[in-house]
Amino acid sequence: MTAPLAFEDFTPGQVFELGSYEVSREEIIEFASAFDPQPFHLDEEAGAASILGGLAASGWHTASITMRLLALGVLNRSTCQGSPGIEKLLWRKPVYAGDVLSARMEILAVRALRSKPGFGMITMRLETTNQTGASVMTYENPALFGMRSSNT
Repeated sequence: MTAPLAFEDFTPGQVFELGSYEVSREEIIEFASAFDPQPFHLDEEAGAASILGGLAASGWHTASITMRLLALGVLNRSTCQGSPGIEKLLWRKPVYAGDVLSARMEILAVRALRSKPGFGMITMRLETTNQTGASVMTYENPALFGMRSSNT
């Protein structure tokens, strides 16, 4: 088994490709029904009549897909202990059924925490693109990672 990625394994400028995910019509409606029941996320006619131009996934759905890709691509094989929040979240383009979303993570900054010995904060920028390469969502967030040297 490979050792988990720890704080020491991340450097500014480093990029992780996180994989891809195809969005279906059914899951757009299912997610929106449960968490964002606005008409343009639930009904194709309402979506077509909106500024979105068609049945579009909730931005929160797009964020959830990105989180899945991040967890499977990096976090679940790391010493990550969570995040204090997300900054600069932008939904740039609508996501439609059949879109294939891909995500990438770029490390912006790393710093050891004096207040929590054995841990460091990594600031990352996530970008989610569709199958044409168009950016559909970006966000930045710090996350807490254990240091290998602390045996966390």
